[in-house]
Amino acid sequence: FGSPFRRIPAIPDPVVFFVSGGAMVLYLIGAGLGDEKDITVRGMEAIRTCDRVVLEAYTSLLPGIDKEKLEAFHGKPIEVAYREKVEEDIEEVIESARGGNVAFLVVGDPFGATTHNDLHLRALDAGVAVEVIHNASIMNACGACGLQLYRF
Repeated sequence: FGSPFRRIPAIPDPVVFFVSGGAMVLYLIGAGLGDEKDITVRGMEAIRTCDRVVLEAYTSLLPGIDKEKLEAFHGKPIEVAYREKVEEDIEEVIESARGGNVAFLVVGDPFGATTHNDLHLRALDAGVAVEVIHNASIMNACGACGLQLYRF
């Protein structure tokens, strides 16, 4: 990336992009595939530090992951980001990470949709620190159907 303030670890887990010491963070957190309990321990720990939690409800929806269950499980209010927020007003979410930690929850894995890759790149371009916390995705679930990922 060229900037002396950013680093990409040699091992991609965790994938962390530092802008400067002490910066607030936009967390892109995979919520898993089943219900509110599928989140990773790292994801839960990150949410605990957040002033704002946003559940993306545009690219994927699962019946087991909803606002009320997430609020009860994490003990925090959850905002739902529908298509308009994700496509037309995502800069507001990025800007709010300048003043406090923000969790952006995504069904499955954060990089399961190009929409989230776009959010990641926009945040970095805006100078906002981003941490990606991966989780199971539909690609992982393919094996349960008998498909072998290394064959295609």
